[in-house]
Amino acid sequence: MKNRDISKRFERIPADIYSSSESASKIVAQKIAETIRSKQAEGKPCVIGLIAGSTAVNVYEELVSLHREQGLSFRNIHVFNIDEYYPLSPDEIQSHHLYLNEYLFSQVDIPAENINLIRGDISKEEISAFCKSYEDKIRKLGGIDLQLLSLDGRGQIGANEPGSDKYSETRLITLDYATRMGAASNFYGEENVPRYCLTMGLGTILSAREIILMAWGEGKAKIIRKVVEDRVTEMVPASYLQEHQNVSIILDEASASELTRIKTPWLTGNVKWDSKLIRRAVFWLCQKLDKPILKITDRDYNDNGLGDMISERGSASEINIRVFNDLQHTITGWPGGKPNADDSTRPERAHPFPKKAVIFSPHPDDDVISMGGTLARLCTQGHEVHVAYQTSGNIAVFDDEALRFLDFTREIGSIYNLAPEITDKTYHDAQKNLKSKRPGQADSDNVKMIKGAIRRTEARAAALYAGVKETNIHFLDLPFYETGTVKKKPVGEEDIKIVVNLLSEIQPHQIYVAGDLTDPHGTHRVCFHAVIEAAKRLQNATWMKDCRIWMYRGAWQEWDVAEQEMAVPLSPEETYIKRMAIFKHQSQKDRPLFPGTDTREFWQRAEDRNHTTAVIFDKLGMAEYQAIELFVEYKLK
Repeated sequence: MKNRDISKRFERIPADIYSSSESASKIVAQKIAETIRSKQAEGKPCVIGLIAGSTAVNVYEELVSLHREQGLSFRNIHVFNIDEYYPLSPDEIQSHHLYLNEYLFSQVDIPAENINLIRGDISKEEISAFCKSYEDKIRKLGGIDLQLLSLDGRGQIGANEPGSDKYSETRLITLDYATRMGAASNFYGEENVPRYCLTMGLGTILSAREIILMAWGEGKAKIIRKVVEDRVTEMVPASYLQEHQNVSIILDEASASELTRIKTPWLTGNVKWDSKLIRRAVFWLCQKLDKPILKITDRDYNDNGLGDMISERGSASEINIRVFNDLQHTITGWPGGKPNADDSTRPERAHPFPKKAVIFSPHPDDDVISMGGTLARLCTQGHEVHVAYQTSGNIAVFDDEALRFLDFTREIGSIYNLAPEITDKTYHDAQKNLKSKRPGQADSDNVKMIKGAIRRTEARAAALYAGVKETNIHFLDLPFYETGTVKKKPVGEEDIKIVVNLLSEIQPHQIYVAGDLTDPHGTHRVCFHAVIEAAKRLQNATWMKDCRIWMYRGAWQEWDVAEQEMAVPLSPEETYIKRMAIFKHQSQKDRPLFPGTDTREFWQRAEDRNHTTAVIFDKLGMAEYQAIELFVEYKLK
């Protein structure tokens, strides 16, 4: 009998985990290439089902590289895309037609007649016949050899919403509110998202001979656990993949983080107990039993699959005290270090004091949303605090907000007798541009500058309110962001050099950087990479050897309490300061342009998250606080 990997015993479907989405994407591209070459050797066509979206970007880039560098030919390939918004023209920037052409078709040797795409610009009267023809084309070619998939937050594959028929074929479906909200950022607002979608059905997808489902990032972790470990249900369409005979689930470490073998590995077999894993296990047990750390007993450990830990690492009371002290030592009211104090058990060193700190903010409001209390505390305690806003954030301003500010400028111009030919012309030119612009179309350069100025003044007001000196406020305007659309360029040398120059000039003792990598627009991930790459280039500098990098998280997620290494408690007064600093970002209040699927305002998300963290600490047996901000140290390799 073949040895079974018991660490995967909770998984109903195979899942392979890779260190990053980049490395995982290379594996997927290699699998596709193997399928293509196998069909070529047989002299047969190769039929592949494609997806659009950020999940597939690196896969398609790798396929293009294999075509250019290794001669991988696409001449025998027939492709079918999985879905398309309806109604939508193929030349719209949100169109899957445009995406697939830009990322793949235009860069390889696939014949035009082999490209079969669902169209979003046909008339309603043509839909039924088109869908039947689409299915007939797939059947005539012998079916799909390899189908690529990604999934949405409720387990949709293609545009098959929860409740979709397992045997459904290509059809028009109505997108529900949650799906449309999830797509709102790509369409510059939920009101611009098409209400319908043409999609392959679950029956069409499941008829493919091989299926590869990819998922990246912590935002997909919870639904991946449901798809991989829970029972099949029509309310999670991707769970039907459990019934397919040839499925690969390809994940990065972040998207796999909720799987049992990753989150609670002690439930899947023997583990190597180190201090971090012990802390995770103890916190998990506390939450499961609703007990504080110091009240957990030997029996509690034994009855919940943790008997091995106490047999190897000491009694419950010994483990409890160690973990309690370990957690207590992460709590500090001095995020920059407390001068003239014993720092042997503190997360930050006492000297030097005061310190120079640089807080990198991907968008113009991430600093106060994510660590506004800590930012104010650093200023109050006398440190030299710099805030560096990495992008302009200009795409996140509503058009009518830009016109309101221009109208204000006209009024100021009339009060102070400024040149009306300048203020009036600017207003009317912007008005004309915005009225003629289609949803998702890039703003004119003038409008982008105006929207950027709005975000800049708001960011400056918030930073000043928190205590930052005006001379220490930096607007980097990294070039990768300045496309005028949601889709950004990859981070480049110019971006990294800007960060290198700022750090070299300031020579900080602390760097705070956004580690919130589930940002649905990817800006946080790119900005994080730019800072870390700059820090790596500077790591041999004398000042850099005495610099610590702290990662914070923002509007999209929070650090797990078991992961965090510095917890900064906030008083009710400091929580209020943080809220008021967030309020300075008026263009983002009430209804941010890109809120994601969470309808709460950013200040509400931040307060709820920080308060929830404080409640967790309280339940673990720590002091009771109003709110807590969490940080994890990043160590350069």
